[in-house]
Amino acid sequence: MTLVLPQYDLPRALRAVRVLLRDPDDLPMVFALTDAMAGTAPFRLLRGFRRCETGRALLGERRDIVPLLADRAALRALPAGTLGRAYLEFVEREGISAEGIRDASAPSAMHQHDTEIGYVQRRMRDTHDLWHAATGYQGDVVGELALLAFFLGQHWNTAIAMLVVAGLAKTFPLGISDLLLDGFRRGRAAEWLPAQDWEALLTLPLDEVRARLELGAPAVYKPVRTSELRMRGIV
Repeated sequence: MTLVLPQYDLPRALRAVRVLLRDPDDLPMVFALTDAMAGTAPFRLLRGFRRCETGRALLGERRDIVPLLADRAALRALPAGTLGRAYLEFVEREGISAEGIRDASAPSAMHQHDTEIGYVQRRMRDTHDLWHAATGYQGDVVGELALLAFFLGQHWNTAIAMLVVAGLAKTFPLGISDLLLDGFRRGRAAEWLPAQDWEALLTLPLDEVRARLELGAPAVYKPVRTSELRMRGIV
């Protein structure tokens, strides 16, 4: 395996945070931040994959889930109430796609290393919106922060922690700290999502997926979009 050294580039990270505080929807800046503060997080993720049978299988197969997620006709043909249908409803509601997220990450380091670490990083990127569908957090600013807090409960990542802290400080008037704390606790209590066989889970009822992964009931909260934050002068 090619050695990829831990990376910390605080000036680049702070530049990305400043941009994201003005525009939380700037996805390339999210990838710039995670690149800049990658540290040991990718190595620890890789160890997690190697520790479980499904993770080892994914590493061996280098399975690409994007074509499956991009096939909206196939997803729409799944029974109502399945994870696959919930994912489709999520991306159509948000006006996003797995291909678009992949393209937005193109300049990032995960594309520069044909290694197990590179594969793990790409797998995390490509399954992010499946986490949204499974946990019930929407794609609004509050939902994204809650899912990031959930992720921190699963796996510490300095870049993600920076996003959560910056987002919490910026959205302090919204009073969402309890929701983020609950997200962190849910992440700690749940099964480890990074190395799940999401391809197999797509066809299962969403309630069964949530029970199997010990996700608990989706949080009830009021979604807040970036446009609303701008109207209120928060961003």
